[in-house]
Amino acid sequence: MANIAIGSAAPDFEAPLADGSAFRLNEQRGRMVVLYFYPKDDTSGCTAEAIDFTQLKPEFEKAGASVIGISPDSAKKHTKFAEKHGLKHDLVADEERSAIEAYGFWVEKSMYGRKYMGVERATVLVGPDGNILHIWPKVKVPGHAQEVLEVVKSHGTAAA
Repeated sequence: MANIAIGSAAPDFEAPLADGSAFRLNEQRGRMVVLYFYPKDDTSGCTAEAIDFTQLKPEFEKAGASVIGISPDSAKKHTKFAEKHGLKHDLVADEERSAIEAYGFWVEKSMYGRKYMGVERATVLVGPDGNILHIWPKVKVPGHAQEVLEVVKSHGTAAA
């Protein structure tokens, strides 16, 4: 996670959304953006996290924040994932891992003694000025979306 720090400028990126349009972080200035990085569509933890963020989407919007999920899956996979689980927030297809790597969440992992590269489940809150307000590394899913919402609310830039 050495790539980013609270108070520093959030690395800008452009990547396709599930609907085929492009997401550009720099176009989100003026509002908070929750970027949650997750390993893979349709796995149990990633599904639970996405559903939690979807259920809280109206509260995030009321607090002045957008929620964006980011994984290395394709836009086509994201579309199936979103339709299957009724997801209401945007999913970025970072197949080249440019955003994931820019934020430092492409890491060496280990399972059953085997080492491999993968996405660290993490969340970053980007402020209206484009600077990083909060970082949640190595996220545990239960209660995480609610915790993020509380931090968003504490920054008090609710939309009028």
